[in-house]
Amino acid sequence: MYAVIFGKNPKLSEAEFFAFTRRFGLKVKIVETSKEWLIFKSNRKIEHLFSKLGGSLKLIKIVGKGEESINDLEYVRYFTISIYGEDDWRVWRKLGSEIKKRFKSEGSSKFFKPAKVYAMPSELILKGFPETKDFVFIFGENLYVGETIRITDPFELKKLDVGRPVQRAIFSIPPRLARIMVNLTEIRNGNFLDPFCGIGTIVQEFLLQGLNAYGSDINEKAVKGAKENMKWLKKEFKVRKSAHLMVCDARKLKRCFRMKFDAIVTEPYMGKPLKHNPTRGEAINMANELDRFYYQIFESFTKVLKRNARVVFVFPAYKLKDGKIYRKDRRWLEKLGFEILDRYTDFEKRHKVVRDIHVLRFKG
Repeated sequence: MYAVIFGKNPKLSEAEFFAFTRRFGLKVKIVETSKEWLIFKSNRKIEHLFSKLGGSLKLIKIVGKGEESINDLEYVRYFTISIYGEDDWRVWRKLGSEIKKRFKSEGSSKFFKPAKVYAMPSELILKGFPETKDFVFIFGENLYVGETIRITDPFELKKLDVGRPVQRAIFSIPPRLARIMVNLTEIRNGNFLDPFCGIGTIVQEFLLQGLNAYGSDINEKAVKGAKENMKWLKKEFKVRKSAHLMVCDARKLKRCFRMKFDAIVTEPYMGKPLKHNPTRGEAINMANELDRFYYQIFESFTKVLKRNARVVFVFPAYKLKDGKIYRKDRRWLEKLGFEILDRYTDFEKRHKVVRDIHVLRFKG
C-alpha cells in the first residue's frame, strides 16, 4: 500500500495522478483520499515511475495502521516526522519521541525537530541531510504509518528552471507544470509538439520522457535560445533524443510540419501583462479579443493532429476586482472537432491572469 502527497494545487495534482496511472497502465485501487493526500494499492512499478509526476511531492510506502505500527519501522540513525490531517506540532514531537524510544534498543538515533515547526524532507535535503529518513503519519479515517521512499527532486526542478543557459523568467512555464501537462495527455509514446515553445520548457520535458519532441515559435530569438537549452539538456541530463525546433507561425503549422502529431502541449501568448485586476466587462473583452487569435490556432491544429490526438492548452482566465475568477466557455472548440475532457486552474494569489488548463481530444 502506498500514499502520495499532493503539491500546492491539490485538485490539479490529483487529476495528473489519475491521468498518469492511465498513461502508464498502472492498476490503482483507492483506499482513502483527502484534499492533500491519496492512499492506494498498486504494484511496485509506481516506485520506478514516480519521478515522472510533476504535482506530487512524495511517495510513501505504508507500513501499517495505528500508532502501534511504529514497531514495524526499520531502525535508522537520522529521521524526521511528517504528519498530515493533524496540525498540532505537539503530536509531531510526541510521535518522534515514541520512535526514538522504539529505536533505543537497536542504537542511538537523532530526531530532527525544529522548535515548533516540522521540516519537510525536501527541506532536509536542501539543508544537506539526504541520509535522513522521513517517517509519515496520515490522520484520516484511520491512522496510517509509513516511510517516504521517493521525493520530487528540488535540485532537478531548480536546475531545469534557472540552471539553463537561456532564461525568460516572466514568460516561461514552470518545469513542474510542464510535467503535469504532459501527463494530462495520457499518451505514453509518439510525436509531441509545442507550437509556442519559447525557450523550450515543455519541449525539454518531452525529451526527458523519451518522446519525439517538436517545438516551434514565431520568435526567432526564442527558438535560438531553445536550441541552446536543448544542447545543455542533452549534456547535463544524458538525454539521447534530439528536439526538432523551428521558427513557425502557429497559425500555419501545416507549412512547417509534414507529419501528424499524437499530442500538442502548449501555453500560448496570454495577452499583455495587467497592471490591475480587471472588471468582469474588461475580462470578457480581453478574452474575446484573444479568442480571435486562438480560433486560428485551433484551425491550424486540425491540419496536423491525428484522429483522437490530445491537446493540453492553457487559456487565460482572469482574477477580477471582486475576487472572483472569470473563465470563458469556448463553444467554438466543439465546432472545430475538439471535445473538452477536463478543465483545471493554476495560479497564485498575486496573479491577475489565471491559467485555465484545457484537456481536449481531437475527434477528427
